[in-house]
Amino acid sequence: MLHAQEWRNHRNHHQHYSVGLVQTDNEIEEAQRLRYRVFAEEMGARLQTRTPGVDADFYDPYCDHLIVRDEQLGKVVGTYRILTPEAAKKVGSYYSDNEFDLTRLDNLRPSMVEIGRSCIHPDYRTGAVIALLWGKLAEFMLRNEYRYLIGCASIGMADGGHNAANLFVQQIDNNLAPLEYRVFPRHPLPFERLVTGHAADVPPLLKGYLRAGAWICGEPAWDPDFNTADLPLMLPMDRLSPRYAKHFLKA
Repeated sequence: MLHAQEWRNHRNHHQHYSVGLVQTDNEIEEAQRLRYRVFAEEMGARLQTRTPGVDADFYDPYCDHLIVRDEQLGKVVGTYRILTPEAAKKVGSYYSDNEFDLTRLDNLRPSMVEIGRSCIHPDYRTGAVIALLWGKLAEFMLRNEYRYLIGCASIGMADGGHNAANLFVQQIDNNLAPLEYRVFPRHPLPFERLVTGHAADVPPLLKGYLRAGAWICGEPAWDPDFNTADLPLMLPMDRLSPRYAKHFLKA
C-alpha cells in the first residue's frame, strides 16, 4: 500500500473538505458504506456483501482508497479506489479484466493504474468533490510516473439501455481509441438494437474524462449486477489536457 501521510489533511482553500488516502480500516469502511448507499440503495445494484450496508469485494484489500471528507459534518462524501500495477500483479488481474478482454493492453500493464468504485454522496454532486478527487489522482499518477489510467464509466440502464447505446454511437467518432488500445466486452451490450437516434445524456463524470483527454477503448459491456452499461476508458497521461493539468495540479 502507499504511504498515506503526505496525502492526508490537504484542505481546499475555499471549502471545508479534506482529501487523501485512508489510513485506517474504519475509514475504508466509511468509503464502502458510501459506495453501498450509492450503488445499492440509489442505483439498485445487487451487491454480494458480508456486512449489511457495506460494499466490499475481493479487490478492496489490494487497493488504495481515496476519500473526500466534509470536515464540518465529519463524513466521507466522495471516494475512488486505486489499483496500482504492482497491486494488480499481486491480485492476479485488474477489476476490468472481468468485464473486458484487455489483451491489447498487456504491454502497458507495468505502468497502468486502474480506478474504480467512483461515487459521490447525492448531496455533494456540484463538481467540487470530483475536482478534489481528480486533482489527487492526477498528482498521484505524475508523482509515481505511471503513464496510463484505466477504468470504466458506468451508465445506468433504467431506460433499457437506450441512452447508453446512443451515447456510445455519438461519442465514437471523436473519442474512440486507436486500434492498438481496443478492448472487447465479455458481455457486450447489444447497442445496435438499442440505438434510437435521440441526443444522449452524458453523465458528468464521463464528460470530465473525455474533456481531460481520455479515450473510449471499445464497445460497452453490460454489468447485470449493477444494471449498467460500462464504457472502457483509458487516459494516457501524455494526453492529459493542458487546461486540466493546470487546474488539477495547481498549488
